[in-house]
Amino acid sequence: MATKKKDNIEIVFDPTVDRSVVAEQALGNPAILATLVDNLAGEARRIRQFSAAALGTISEGSPEALVAFIPQIADALHRPEAQTRWECLEVLTRIVSYDPEACDEALLGAEGSLYDEESGSARLAALRFLCAYGALDAKRSAKVWPLIDEAIQCYHGDPEFQDMLISVISFAGGRISKDVRGSLASRMEFDAENAKGPLKRRATQIIELCQKK
Repeated sequence: MATKKKDNIEIVFDPTVDRSVVAEQALGNPAILATLVDNLAGEARRIRQFSAAALGTISEGSPEALVAFIPQIADALHRPEAQTRWECLEVLTRIVSYDPEACDEALLGAEGSLYDEESGSARLAALRFLCAYGALDAKRSAKVWPLIDEAIQCYHGDPEFQDMLISVISFAGGRISKDVRGSLASRMEFDAENAKGPLKRRATQIIELCQKK
């Protein structure tokens, strides 16, 4: 339980409450929404996690409500606990197209989570964000391609890899540069030719998308 005053309103956060309830309240009350964002930089881990989760719920239905808070959400990618980071990465993935320039400052934090040795969820969320960011235009695709390329190689056998490839498919279908398209197609050739099942199908789909551009 944590209590915080915002604009003379006493706001109580209980991490045992359903986050969707708090998300709905925040959408109707700017003070609650601003406090959720402020909580991302607070001292209590459970409150950071709870607030990040509530913001994640908000971003699923009303992503535009969080665009003004991109700097604070990006800063939360430097919190020690994985959940706060992956929840905020999912938020950023949903709002990056609204203000890509503001999301530039999230790249360093996303890179850190991409190499989180203990959390597959954080790695997956980081790749999702990087793919969404890179799919926006050629310049951004070139900026993040080295990280995406390394992730494809490093996490090839991990449980999250198939879900990672779904994000790479979206990346391949985006406005990526010619050079990145060529490099990505080359990276997926081995799996397209030698793998079986979903891995083969997804690798083939990525190559086809790269060749269509």
